[in-house]
Amino acid sequence: QVQLVESGGGLVQAGGSLRLSCAASGRAFSSYRMGWFRQVPGNEREFVAIISRPGTTTNYADSVKGRFTISRDNAKNTVYLQMNSLKSEDTAVYYCAATVSNVLRPTIYNYWGQGTQVTVSS
Repeated sequence: QVQLVESGGGLVQAGGSLRLSCAASGRAFSSYRMGWFRQVPGNEREFVAIISRPGTTTNYADSVKGRFTISRDNAKNTVYLQMNSLKSEDTAVYYCAATVSNVLRPTIYNYWGQGTQVTVSS
């Protein structure tokens, strides 16, 4: 069992930055690929980014490429999402998730956090 807790969300002006954190407890954090997703009420959950187990490979949604950076610290059991040049359309609840899948962009994640709200004012 893995428990995921996100933090770092909040209100920021357009063009600003935020760094989200996702702390994991439980078994073998480094054995999971970690992803970030976001969801706006009424919409489907949207893939944002994913990082490999050692943190050497990343993949991003086109909408955030060049602005967001996913990273992880396996010694601290934590994955991060650095968000720069934020836009109003980045407003959403952001979730981290853990998967054992090796597919480039998995559709099945084993564990999810509870989410953290990010609001970007224009």
